[in-house]
Amino acid sequence: MEILSDRPDLAMVDVSGVKRAINIGLLEGEFIVPGDWILIHVGFALSKIDEVEARAALDFLESIGQAYEDEIAALRESMIEEG
Repeated sequence: MEILSDRPDLAMVDVSGVKRAINIGLLEGEFIVPGDWILIHVGFALSKIDEVEARAALDFLESIGQAYEDEIAALRESMIEEG
């Protein structure tokens, strides 16, 4: 969604409808812009991926069913409200 101007190592992202700040420091040297697809694990951007890879990953996560739903529910419950 956006790279934080006061913290260029952080980006605000949308994870299944939940806004989160993630660390993009591991992507140093990679050109990142709002709208890019990023593989995230425990709050860190691991790699920039294309939309086909992103869809495949989301399809897999959705296919595991309840575990994925439980994780998304927990993420939404911990949502940080803006402003």
